[in-house]
Amino acid sequence: MKSVQFPNGALQMAGNLYLPAGFDAAKTYATIVVVHPGGGVKEQTAGLYAKRLAEQGFVTLAFDASHQGASEGLPRFLDDPMKRVGDIYSAVDYLTTLPYVDAKRIGALGICAGSGATVKAAMTERRIKALATVSAVDVGAASRKGWDGKATTSSQLATLEAVAQQRTAEAAGAAPVYVPYVPNVGDRTAPRDLQEAADYYLTPRGQHPNAPNKMLLTSAGYGAVFNTFDQAETLLTQPLLLVAGTAAGSLWHSQELYAKAAGPKELALIAGATHMDLYDGKGSERAMDHLTPFFKRTL
Repeated sequence: MKSVQFPNGALQMAGNLYLPAGFDAAKTYATIVVVHPGGGVKEQTAGLYAKRLAEQGFVTLAFDASHQGASEGLPRFLDDPMKRVGDIYSAVDYLTTLPYVDAKRIGALGICAGSGATVKAAMTERRIKALATVSAVDVGAASRKGWDGKATTSSQLATLEAVAQQRTAEAAGAAPVYVPYVPNVGDRTAPRDLQEAADYYLTPRGQHPNAPNKMLLTSAGYGAVFNTFDQAETLLTQPLLLVAGTAAGSLWHSQELYAKAAGPKELALIAGATHMDLYDGKGSERAMDHLTPFFKRTL
């Protein structure tokens, strides 16, 4: 693995590039962009999958989203799904400049909210020839409907009112307000998946100093109008693999995308697994049992 930087407009993006054993710069390789979850960074689950895919013979790139991690972008901790789509475009741009990357065999893997950005990017980024998701989340639908898909319109409007008030306050010079991605460890009022997310992000299991569990409150305005899977029925024609746990509260996202996607598709269900089980450990190994043959077949 080596640390790299690549341009995204005026910003410099920070990535980790993984090379397979026996790498030969005179050859060309199938290559996979790995996109991290919301609030995550490249050193966490995205880096784990990038490393494992490199062990299977692929060149892989995990990178920090703009405004987050070690990548540039102001304001810090902005989470705008459409900017994340642009990040993926720039990552593909960068990969095409590497002489050992076969530009006709570039794939993408998105994890959690990273899958939503990856799916959206792939609809218009035709250089992505195959894509897979792990514990997929449509960040737009989750913003509008809540984690379990049952939130009310009134709660969404309340959030947008709070965003409006905060933007007015910041325009007058007030300090930014931040909200957490995941609840505190031990918060039993949160959905099971999010309780497990706290265990991952806020304990040594997956904790990283560049992922401080905060985003700008005003980010909620961007997520609320982002339609992640819109036009998948016409534009998402590349081979698609969705990997999800049968016990995941987020399973409905993968099921919805599977129903809509226009191209060849497969829904691989991991029996008994929750959303966070697939981030590391045996759950990620079970996901790799599907990812490796899929990318070897499609790239």
